[in-house]
Amino acid sequence: MGCILKGGGGLYSRVVVGAVLLAAGSGSRLGGRPKSLLELGGVPLIRRQLIALSGAGVDEVVVVLGHHADAIEAAVRDFPVTLAYNPSPDDGQASSVRIGLQALAGKLDAVIVALADQPMINAQDITALIGAFKKRGDASMLVPRVAGEPGNPVIFEAELREQWLAGDVDAACRRWRDANPERVLWFDTDNQRYRVDIDTPEDIARFVERTGHGLRWPAALATTD
Repeated sequence: MGCILKGGGGLYSRVVVGAVLLAAGSGSRLGGRPKSLLELGGVPLIRRQLIALSGAGVDEVVVVLGHHADAIEAAVRDFPVTLAYNPSPDDGQASSVRIGLQALAGKLDAVIVALADQPMINAQDITALIGAFKKRGDASMLVPRVAGEPGNPVIFEAELREQWLAGDVDAACRRWRDANPERVLWFDTDNQRYRVDIDTPEDIARFVERTGHGLRWPAALATTD
């Protein structure tokens, strides 16, 4: 699959997009449980992300695992994705980003880095990011921004991936963004879905209050509730 997007009165050229989906965290603030396996409408959050990426026509997806790798792998093994394993996931997000970038195999024009714990992201949200990226001008990275606050996922040109893997720059999206503001295009939107992720029990309660939708642990993980 590829991304052939219409806009601006004509067809834009095809963009080959890869994605790194980060799911290596320990879930320490949620009782040491994998937050990507929280279920919304009976569907684990990580599967919702994979459905969104697929629906947006992303060509290749790498899922980076670390803590809880066996349980998360079982939830995604029926998707046509590459699984990459971070042996030191507590080294921080940058280490997982680097491992994911290394595992992308195809010749790409752009890379998305996405979080596995965003409940509301859908295919239209990913498509909107890709469409905005295609109109980016001279910028290297596009970041959604809601009410002045950065969101996720982010998308950047594949050349930046090569620089990160060569060790020329820090393979962490946030640190690179802060160090290179002139190369960042902010995608300003009122779409709150880009800002919602789940890290704590308070995040779950806030999500339920704001949306009316419940987040539930699968039976195997619900014993400590």
